Amino acid sequence: MTIGQDFKVLGDKVLIHFIENPGMAYGMEFGGEYGKLFLSVFRIIAVMGIGYGLHYMVKNKYNRGFILNVALIFAGALGNIIDSAFYGLIFSESTPFSKAVLFPEAGGYATFLHGKVVDMLYFPLLSGTFPTWFPIWGGEDFLFFRPVFNIADSAISVGVFLILIFQKRYFKEEHEEKSHANSEIIED
Repeated sequence: MTIGQDFKVLGDKVLIHFIENPGMAYGMEFGGEYGKLFLSVFRIIAVMGIGYGLHYMVKNKYNRGFILNVALIFAGALGNIIDSAFYGLIFSESTPFSKAVLFPEAGGYATFLHGKVVDMLYFPLLSGTFPTWFPIWGGEDFLFFRPVFNIADSAISVGVFLILIFQKRYFKEEHEEKSHANSEIIED
């Protein structure tokens, strides 16, 4: 596929749409080449911290649902790091007119940690025009669910969403388990 090309999976509502994300969420960039390197190093440090946290949570028998959700965040972040670190090394640059070549003779389009992240899932569920009386955006076109994302982004989003939804359950059980353990120690 070339940049911007897509094909329909389920009509016009579920598409595989090929783009390369140069930086952070929604294609935002951070300070050029040095910003990209800083962002990559920050991501690596964050994933190492999450990995250590996961080890600690498993060792200390935290709630399994919480551990699973943190593991989703870890896996998604690691997937995006791997994509950013190696995609530019093993593919030639994609353009709207030509497909990227795997293992080009001249080498990839970017150095280690300077590659782009491939995003491809696109769900333009609802489109239309705001009514003219609507504040700020009146008369403008809108598209509900505009972002194009990848499976790693989905893992991160689902993990964070589930932690937010079930946080009382996760931390209530943890608090009860520690209280029970403390009461057993006191009784002994």
